[in-house]
Amino acid sequence: KDLPPIDVVLITHAHFDHLHRPSLRAIARLSRRRYGTAPMIVVPHDVRDVVSDLGYREVCELNWWQSWEHANLTVTHTPSQHWGARMLHDIHRGYGGYVIAAGGYSIYHAGDTAYFKGFQEIGRRLEPQIALLPIGAYSPPAFRNVHTSPGDAVQAFRDLNAHWMIPMHYGTFRLSHEPIEEPPQLLASEAKAAGVEEKVLVLEEGKTRIFTLPGQRNIRYRKPDRWSIPNLIPHQNS
Repeated sequence: KDLPPIDVVLITHAHFDHLHRPSLRAIARLSRRRYGTAPMIVVPHDVRDVVSDLGYREVCELNWWQSWEHANLTVTHTPSQHWGARMLHDIHRGYGGYVIAAGGYSIYHAGDTAYFKGFQEIGRRLEPQIALLPIGAYSPPAFRNVHTSPGDAVQAFRDLNAHWMIPMHYGTFRLSHEPIEEPPQLLASEAKAAGVEEKVLVLEEGKTRIFTLPGQRNIRYRKPDRWSIPNLIPHQNS
């Protein structure tokens, strides 16, 4: 109920902690009530049936590297190393991240993923400037087959050659065996060791951060009058 007007919702995969049907239905219902129309929703391939009855104005399915355009936005679905099944039997469902580009600017949301060489290709092909990368759910070590540790996320950031990294996928609820407060602490040390600590930015709830490209003035904070966050909201526990 505190969200601003939403144009598009992006779904990275169908896992229950990333595609919560009651929450998505509430977003569509509230948007219709307040603004007279529901948002559009973008999903990976073979996820349409999970969201088609939730009241969205349009459902768009994408495969990896496919793009979808809306107004001045281009949304490109990107590969990841994860899996998309919602139940045991539906391993056909897609998964991945998104690069959102508009007006010469771009932001990458990785979704759930392990570290893989695909980050290099994403960086080369789409050149995201801001990278939202997951840093939680890495313990026990076997979890790193499908999730990134803070160190993995730093390496992914370097592979992408992005200007800024925003950590996500931690701190909302306990995802695995590491202490819930550990991921950002490890990220700080890993980023410092890699010499990128000034490029790793932890966002604070209720605050807006204005980004500038290299060569411009430094980043500054401002406290919004109300909510002032992007209208493109990937549905993540980040």
